[in-house]
Amino acid sequence: MTTRDTTVAVFRPDDERLSNAIELIESLGATPVPDPMLSVRPSGSGPQTGADYTILTSKTGAELAREAGWEPGETTVCAIGPSTAQALRDQGYEVDRIPDEYTSSGLVSELAGDVAGATVEVARSDHGSDVLIDGLWEAGAFVHETVLYELVRPEGAGESVELAASGDLDAAAFTSSLTVENFLATADEKGIREEALAGLNDAVVGVIGPPTRETAESLGIAVDVVPDNADFEELACVVVEEAAPTYHD
Repeated sequence: MTTRDTTVAVFRPDDERLSNAIELIESLGATPVPDPMLSVRPSGSGPQTGADYTILTSKTGAELAREAGWEPGETTVCAIGPSTAQALRDQGYEVDRIPDEYTSSGLVSELAGDVAGATVEVARSDHGSDVLIDGLWEAGAFVHETVLYELVRPEGAGESVELAASGDLDAAAFTSSLTVENFLATADEKGIREEALAGLNDAVVGVIGPPTRETAESLGIAVDVVPDNADFEELACVVVEEAAPTYHD
């Protein structure tokens, strides 16, 4: 049996998340293609105080809340999933609620029975899902949203796009709808959208959850794998597992 390296594109922001992703992909026996498709631009704002519930949806949000000097007081602190919860704890915050499903709809399901008439502060990026805000309003909450940071496409992105267009990318692990959109926006700028899409659809495409899957498929990308939980480590594992056998003979 012969093998060749399995190349896996990862699109994490260029901080410890990208370093950890590279290390993880390598530990799984594959070759990472680090290609950050998101860059964080802090707004300088922190979560508003005084709400009955405060929701944070990312590690970045947890860190920026601390930088802004946010103190929870009596609010019920809610994290979208275990990674965000751990990031909040690392910043010295206690976490009161985590949904069973680590998505915006999961948060709505977790809180819907408790928030009628309550004030809910949602502190997140400028690309947060409308599902969360709309669902909380429908549950009877009074919702305020604070944008903690903007997500922008960094300069120099696109190595994975070129590899896909040339047929040299074996797999891709998309962690948000925005990484999908930015991948294709980069392909447009390079004038290779059709080639990149064809190469991507010949590769194994993994997405972190149903909303990202919906975005990818709406843009013509065939999704092969979605992890049971919206967690990058799980995503990486299922992508590498799915991709590696394809290149054995």
